[in-house]
Amino acid sequence: MLKLRQKIENILASGSGALRRPVLKKGKESSVRGLYVIGDLAGAPVIKLAMAQGVEVVDTLSALPEMKTPAGDASMLDILVIGAGAAGLNAALAARDRGFSCVVLEKGKIANTIENFPEGKWVYAEPDDTPPKGKLWLDGATKEDLIARWDSIIRENGLEVRAEEPLTSLEKQKDGTFIAHTPKGKYRAKKIVLATGQRGNPRKLGVPGEDQPHVYHRLYSPRKYHDEEILVVGGGNSAVEAALTLSERNKVVLSYRGSEFARIFKDNRKKIDEAVAAGRVEMVFNSQIREFRGKEAVLSIDRGGSQDERTVRTNHVFILIGADVPVKFLTALGIRLENDWSGVPLRSIALTLLSFAGLWIYGGHASLLGSDLSGIPAWFGGVLALGSIGGLVATGIRGDRWSWLGFSFFIWYSIYSIKVGKGEEFWPFRDWGYDALSFFERPWTFWYTVIYTALMTYFGLEALKRWGLDRKDKFQIWRFVSLLSFQWLFFFIIPEFLFTWAVKYQWIGEKLAGDPQFAEQAWRAYGLVYAWPLFFYTFFYDPHQIWIVWGVLLTFVIIPVLVLFHGKRYCSWICGCGGLAETFGDRWRHLAPKGKTSIRWEWMNLAVLIFAAAVTLLMLGRDSVRLFMAPADLGVHLYRVMADIWLVGILPVTLYPFFGGKVWCRYWCPLAKLMQIFSKAYTRFGISRFRIVANDKCIACNECSRNCQVGIDVMQYALKQEPLDNGTSSCIGCGICVTVCPMDTLSFSPSTRSSLPIYKQQPAAH
Repeated sequence: MLKLRQKIENILASGSGALRRPVLKKGKESSVRGLYVIGDLAGAPVIKLAMAQGVEVVDTLSALPEMKTPAGDASMLDILVIGAGAAGLNAALAARDRGFSCVVLEKGKIANTIENFPEGKWVYAEPDDTPPKGKLWLDGATKEDLIARWDSIIRENGLEVRAEEPLTSLEKQKDGTFIAHTPKGKYRAKKIVLATGQRGNPRKLGVPGEDQPHVYHRLYSPRKYHDEEILVVGGGNSAVEAALTLSERNKVVLSYRGSEFARIFKDNRKKIDEAVAAGRVEMVFNSQIREFRGKEAVLSIDRGGSQDERTVRTNHVFILIGADVPVKFLTALGIRLENDWSGVPLRSIALTLLSFAGLWIYGGHASLLGSDLSGIPAWFGGVLALGSIGGLVATGIRGDRWSWLGFSFFIWYSIYSIKVGKGEEFWPFRDWGYDALSFFERPWTFWYTVIYTALMTYFGLEALKRWGLDRKDKFQIWRFVSLLSFQWLFFFIIPEFLFTWAVKYQWIGEKLAGDPQFAEQAWRAYGLVYAWPLFFYTFFYDPHQIWIVWGVLLTFVIIPVLVLFHGKRYCSWICGCGGLAETFGDRWRHLAPKGKTSIRWEWMNLAVLIFAAAVTLLMLGRDSVRLFMAPADLGVHLYRVMADIWLVGILPVTLYPFFGGKVWCRYWCPLAKLMQIFSKAYTRFGISRFRIVANDKCIACNECSRNCQVGIDVMQYALKQEPLDNGTSSCIGCGICVTVCPMDTLSFSPSTRSSLPIYKQQPAAH
């Protein structure tokens, strides 16, 4: 049972992986009230953005009522800042300017992350178009010059920075204040600002001998080593650059567990290839360190199925494999991390089933699983359902993520299982649910469309502000305006109102308005934009010839032409299914499953496409071939239940808060797969006009990959400066990766620019 739960949780948590961040509310407040998180841990991957967060968090604190009155206790600090990096120092400087008492604690040196850069490393003041906020100085400079400037600013402003004094524990008091403990004492504070970052927590191999003094996890002064045997472990830019620098005067072996470099700059790849060819660096792919024995490292090498062992002599070892989020430290402070699957799954399942059982009783049914329920009043079923739902919410608020999953399933199962139709509702709503949710002489299907449009509108405006207005990104403004416009006009007003009025008032002509084959099928108006097979019933159930002609044009002419110029941008600009994902699901986009396993799951929408095509052909032939009748009817029933209810409705929308919004679009939508096939073919023939390109400014911050709703490792393409298109990925052209990149690394290809309303200019390289 535990192994099964672990496998499920690994899948559910794959969107965040090892790069989980704290769950933050508005103003960067964590799950611990009064404790704020800024900097790298709060999504500020470059110095300038971290500095801005430092100022902004103090602006937020300044507006709080409790910060406007003196503590009345000289030992009580207004703000205690943890971490003396760009975010923490700028926050402390802003606090001093506003008259707050403030102390900064730092476990290492001031600006520790920058201090750990190799000597002479140049620090850039990116992004260029954003002026620095606050009192810290920032311009292009060597790390030594930058730190010297910051030391001067600290002295000039009388900032209290306690270096080499780490936070060991934090106690929340009943009055909302904090007591922070360090090895040197304790501090009392009204508010805590955590700005520790994650780069000061280097990742380790966890092998025997790793704690020896000649095994390092950082490289400070590479040029002090000469005529020595050195082992570098890692396959990223830091490891490759270290190996290149060290190889100038040393014998270097570079060990990497992969079969090729997947995440290094194009220029670094060229240099390392040259160094290997010249014999300056020995490259050992598919290798992992088993242990360190004194001045020897034991490597296990995969030779394509067989394992070889090799011993490498080394005077020094540099393990440069990235950094980990300090999970233990954060959770010890009480901070909840995103995608944390704590809780009791069996309790969630039990409460969810009890809520449905209660609704079955409430609906007037007299038996359940063979038990006689006739003596139980309907009101008791309602109370049982409400109590069970309340239990899910209560335990969810206390941090049980499984309870929120159960609650989400309850809501969306109810909505879609009733939408099936009167008399066809799923258990426990059978024979009563549809009528119960039909109001003001309007059926539940109408109110479902109202709710759908309202959700898209509210969260669409929120997403438009987040990605478009706040960032002044016209591409995103146009995109969300497009999604909302299509939803309101083509997926609500036309099918629910205008079509009926057009028939009633004969706007479409007396002949067509009087033709029942056309006039009585308002539901086909959804096919104006939804192409087959997303609008599965396009070509059967007695369509008027207008709908047949339009369906053929839309699916096999307009969509292929659109794909030629825009790839799968239909999913992120037009489609109502994709629209709900891009709006209501936007706040959870970073939770989309990542990695090779999640990409392999994408075979499922090909299976749905093949099934949809097979059933459509059976339906078209059923009147001519009697043998097709039973399979066709069965196929339609299965498709309706599995695809139209479960795969497009219940499962994906339930999973929005846990898997991101593009679950249906990515894994099950047959139209998305059809467009993928078209776009991939165009790319292969070299005529596609859609792709995203990268310059050489990527800093491997992972913001692009983190925010990709379809789980693409965008950063890998950016680092290698390889174009991102539908030949190698399922990109839907939403452009969020372009929007979030702090270095303006990504842009739409010049060949697609003429067809876009707005785009980011590709900046010049350094």
